[in-house]
Amino acid sequence: AVARECRTVRESAGVFDASTLGKIEVTGPDAAAFLEMIYTNPWSKLAVGRCRYGVMLREDGFIFDDGVVGRLAEDRFHVTTTTGGAPRVLHHMEDYLQTEFPQMRVYLTSTTEQWAVIAVQGPKSRDIIAPLVEGVDLSDATMPHMSVREGKVCGVPARIFRMSFTGERGFEINVPADFGRAVWEEIFAEAQKTGACAYGTEAMHVLRAEKGYIIVGQDTDGTVTPHDAGLAWAIGKNKADFVGMRGLMRPDLVAGGRKQLVGLKTIDPRTVLEEGAQIVADPNEPVPMTMIGHVTSAYWSENCGRSIALALLKDGASRIGERLFVPMPDGAGNVEVCRPVFF
Repeated sequence: AVARECRTVRESAGVFDASTLGKIEVTGPDAAAFLEMIYTNPWSKLAVGRCRYGVMLREDGFIFDDGVVGRLAEDRFHVTTTTGGAPRVLHHMEDYLQTEFPQMRVYLTSTTEQWAVIAVQGPKSRDIIAPLVEGVDLSDATMPHMSVREGKVCGVPARIFRMSFTGERGFEINVPADFGRAVWEEIFAEAQKTGACAYGTEAMHVLRAEKGYIIVGQDTDGTVTPHDAGLAWAIGKNKADFVGMRGLMRPDLVAGGRKQLVGLKTIDPRTVLEEGAQIVADPNEPVPMTMIGHVTSAYWSENCGRSIALALLKDGASRIGERLFVPMPDGAGNVEVCRPVFF
């Protein structure tokens, strides 16, 4: 079923219930200035109607959460968090707002349960939702990738995000939770006309891994910096300050030998690695073996016709093309280190 869903999303489209995504409404005259401090990214110049992927750090410089933030007005942002991260992110924001930035005029509201989210992903995603959308031009020119618009879907007030966790053209439709099922059923009826399918969390995990998209808490373990995860581009180069900025400058966080996110391809494409398995340079080294990394995500990819894996590996960025080993109960898997984008 997972293989079928993954193939269908890439060839046609898939519909996914993303309602569990954490959502926080950040409003007030200082909303943008507050987000500038909480995230590594810059926000003040983000245009109304546009979105940006944001990375949030703890004070020690390690990744705390991530998500897409949409600007609905000069003083209003729709923040998404990892599914399990909404309460701790809201607590993190409230803590800083009350203790470090009390002068800022900002209001934080948990809206996770207010919005049902229907993600429509794949080449035919726009064809599926277009007949159901009122008041929003879905064309590439008017609504490019990483945009947000407010309009109606199936006659229901909606926030439509053009964004993707699959790497395909994608839309995430937010409607008030009470209308979630009714809107889902209308969208799914349109989807079936194009040969699209509903897909689940397991397929979502495979699709995002094919593109090298991380999941905080799975591909990070509390000791991963944006540089380690290949997200240094998400750090604002001209920012004077943000939570975690000083932590990133600590000697251990800029020293060599840190674990960095890489991809792994098994030499036997049918072998799927075990998540959590350790990576070694020599499988015959006497115990205790020198462990140089571990597998964070591993799947069979129907779209790639082989197994794929993401891993945190010591000096990973400089090891692309190297052959290493992953000991497992039925013998060591022989792997090649590659960049973490497979599809």
